[in-house]
Amino acid sequence: MSGTSRHIRKNRTDWDGYSDEYQRKHARQLNRFDAPRWGTYGIPEKKLNVLGNLAGKDVLEFGCGAAQWSITLARLGARPVGLDLSIRQLAHARALMRRARVRVPLVNGSGEQLPFADQRFDVVFCDHGAMTFADPFETVPEAARVLRPGGLFVFNIESVFHFVCWNSDKEEADDRLHRDYFDVWRDEFEGSVTFNLPYGEWIRLFRANGLDVEDLVELRPSVRARSTYEEFVTPGWARRWPAENIWKLRKR
Repeated sequence: MSGTSRHIRKNRTDWDGYSDEYQRKHARQLNRFDAPRWGTYGIPEKKLNVLGNLAGKDVLEFGCGAAQWSITLARLGARPVGLDLSIRQLAHARALMRRARVRVPLVNGSGEQLPFADQRFDVVFCDHGAMTFADPFETVPEAARVLRPGGLFVFNIESVFHFVCWNSDKEEADDRLHRDYFDVWRDEFEGSVTFNLPYGEWIRLFRANGLDVEDLVELRPSVRARSTYEEFVTPGWARRWPAENIWKLRKR
């Protein structure tokens, strides 16, 4: 792993320590390889259609965790590569690949310093992953660098709505503003560091790196939706306000 910034070391340590518990807790939701699903409520890609047909395309999963997405995409004919900061997460990925009888190249590294050549991929994407746990002022230029002209960069992250409504005392999002909108770049917890940006700042960063916005998909679970991530966001909250949003970008 090439990155040595403090937040990179902290997040790697946290995920190496938390990975076993995380994969046990969310296996029922994550380890379904029949079709891609987005976000904490597993909204089907076929409903959102942000990635399109990836058959035959070179795809980088940008913070793959246990590579559930990459396994699913490989079964659909894509040529994915999984990158993750955590060695322990990649160990879970190898175990799942053996179970699914799928082989996907896995790389241990930081999304801020990608070990790939320029214009290596047709698509770079993640469902949280590197775009949550790495500095966007580093990851966005790197994603743009490894994309081919006309390639897609698609990522799902926590919405700024959810961030500013997070009540730290109660450890839940409610219907009040508790945090500063203009102070969302870096959020440091006991174990990990996460990142986000105000919407205008995202757009300026994309444009500066040759990426055009094609869509901003604000995820809304169905009335009957249930999730193993309900401690992060309840279905009632997520139906009133977007807890997550997917940016869809095209490299010029």
